[in-house]
Amino acid sequence: MIITANELKRRGVSYVSKLLEKFENVFVTVRGKKKYVILKVEDYERLKELELENAIREAERDLKEGKYTVESAEEHFKRLGI
Repeated sequence: MIITANELKRRGVSYVSKLLEKFENVFVTVRGKKKYVILKVEDYERLKELELENAIREAERDLKEGKYTVESAEEHFKRLGI
């Protein structure tokens, strides 16, 4: 579902709540372009969980393939230019 920022401002959070009962998410447009997405908290938390699971899989793959560096924190910061 797509609504405008003005519509959100005019109708408020209760309108978004009703939309989220029918749709998985609500896109908010600003000047005709999608700018924001509103999700139920449960859906947002699931996305964050999937993101973490993906990061763990990538790290495990890198470890298995030897794509890592062993260094001290000082060496790491120096390499990053911090």
